[in-house]
Amino acid sequence: MDTTLHSPFGPLSLRERNDMLVALDWQPGQGTATPLVAEGLRQLAEYFDGKRVVFDLPLDWGQGIHAQVRRAMAAIPLGKTRTYGDIAREIGAPAQAVGQACGANPLPILIPCHRVLGRNTLGGFSAPGGVETKVALLRFEGAAGLLI
Repeated sequence: MDTTLHSPFGPLSLRERNDMLVALDWQPGQGTATPLVAEGLRQLAEYFDGKRVVFDLPLDWGQGIHAQVRRAMAAIPLGKTRTYGDIAREIGAPAQAVGQACGANPLPILIPCHRVLGRNTLGGFSAPGGVETKVALLRFEGAAGLLI
C-alpha cells in the first residue's frame, strides 16, 4: 500500500500510534501503510476530489487546551472560518493560547487549523508555504468573504 498521497499541495503522509492518527506530514511517507493510514489517505483523496466534507477517523486530539481547540477547529464547517477570538470565547481561554494551540496542531487538514483566522489578519500556518498554503486551502474549500 502506498504511504503517500500526491495532493494539490504536494506529498502528504500520515502517522499513527495506538490506533489513532497522530500526525500529517507534508512529505512522502515511509514503509508500508497500515490499514488506518491507508483509510486516512483514502479520505484525504476524497476531500481533494470534492467528495468528502467531514473526516471519520480516530484522531489523537491531545490534552487540555490543545484538545479543546482541536475539537473546536474540527467543528468549523468546510468553506467557513472562525477567528482565534471566537474559539477563545467558546472554550474560555485567551486568544493567544488558541493561536499557539492552532500552531501546534499535528493533523492539519484533518483538524482544519487553516479555517482559523486573526480578527484582522490571516494568522499563521505551519505547513510548507505558510500563509500562502492556508489561503490556497481556504480558496480550495470555497471560503467566502475573505480579503484574500
